[in-house]
Amino acid sequence: MKIAVMGGDGFIGWPTSLHLSDAGHDVHILDNLSRRWIDTELGVQSLTPMDSIQERTRIWHAETGRRIHFNLIDLAKDYELLKKWLSEHRPDAVIHFAEQRAAPYSMKSDRHKNYTVNNNVSATHNLLNALTELNLDAHLIHLGTMGVYGYSTVGAAIPEGYLPVGIETAAGETVSQEILYPSNPGSIYHMTKCLDQLLFQFYAKNDGLRITDLHQGIVWGTHTEQTRRHAQLINRFDYDGDYGTVLNRFLIQAAIGYPLTVHGTGGQTRAFIHIQDSVRCIELALKNPPARGARVEIFNQMTETHRVRDLAQMIAGISGADIAWLPNPRKEAAENELIVQNEKFRILGLEPITLEAGLLGEIVDVAKKFAYRVDRSRVPAVSAWTKDIAATINHDPEGKRLKSVS
Repeated sequence: MKIAVMGGDGFIGWPTSLHLSDAGHDVHILDNLSRRWIDTELGVQSLTPMDSIQERTRIWHAETGRRIHFNLIDLAKDYELLKKWLSEHRPDAVIHFAEQRAAPYSMKSDRHKNYTVNNNVSATHNLLNALTELNLDAHLIHLGTMGVYGYSTVGAAIPEGYLPVGIETAAGETVSQEILYPSNPGSIYHMTKCLDQLLFQFYAKNDGLRITDLHQGIVWGTHTEQTRRHAQLINRFDYDGDYGTVLNRFLIQAAIGYPLTVHGTGGQTRAFIHIQDSVRCIELALKNPPARGARVEIFNQMTETHRVRDLAQMIAGISGADIAWLPNPRKEAAENELIVQNEKFRILGLEPITLEAGLLGEIVDVAKKFAYRVDRSRVPAVSAWTKDIAATINHDPEGKRLKSVS
């Protein structure tokens, strides 16, 4: 297939592009490279050294003989350019990663909130609008988040997108209906993903677009089969308090002798998936598109759940690292349960990679190799959900200020 990967320079987009190219597809990346500019804004860099997208694709061609094409297009701003590209290339499938993906970044300030809403919602709508205008029957796969469901404890498994309900009629009878699972976003970023869901529902119903929405858990891991092939194909790896995902951050902290930063009680239960499984799930979704006119297909793209404190204690046990218990910068429940249905991908043949010491060790090895690139001042999570919470944030988990005084 000819596949357009929107946001193909990013944390999930790049290994997905390699995986699909390796499988024989004609891959075209459309990206505005905003994630690289955000690194500059934050004064931080990927733990792993990243070449330009042009150099990355050149190395891939040299290693495999296959080309990945790059197009500098901003989906949120360059609507006519996007529509022109889609009209000329008419891809069979479009994979949409082109959104600002970090909850903490979306909550840093009013400017970051506006940017996240304007970028994410406009990018999604521009894409849907262009596909409809061009009458382009491409399968649209969107990378969403488990966070659309929220993290409250209801005592029942979260279904894959749709919830069967009984509604009492005026005549006193009960009729059955399936509704989109009630959204409960925990940040501006998560809210944009909830708005995406509504846009998808409308365009599938009104214009017959074929859409798959993947509600993904927290991604961990470094390598996929393809990124291992050459040092310059390595994926980006974020460790900072805004973009680093919790398990990867713990492993980097352990590797550099930084205390594992657990916020609040650590009783937050989250869903996880290894990066190799993430790209496999996208390929499985690609091979199993909904029919034209069908409702949006929704998968819960996760493989296991863990409490944050359990992960910290496991890694502390492996590495001997200390745990720092810090105030929580997020406005969320201190403790929650999380039961998630994920049968659809298992039925399609996914054999999940689960947390194992060997894979965790691989990440620690990568972290140690590139430890010289870590800016320790960027490790703490300091973006607060409210002004009141901001006053409680610990900016110095290592206690360096106290040590300097003593």
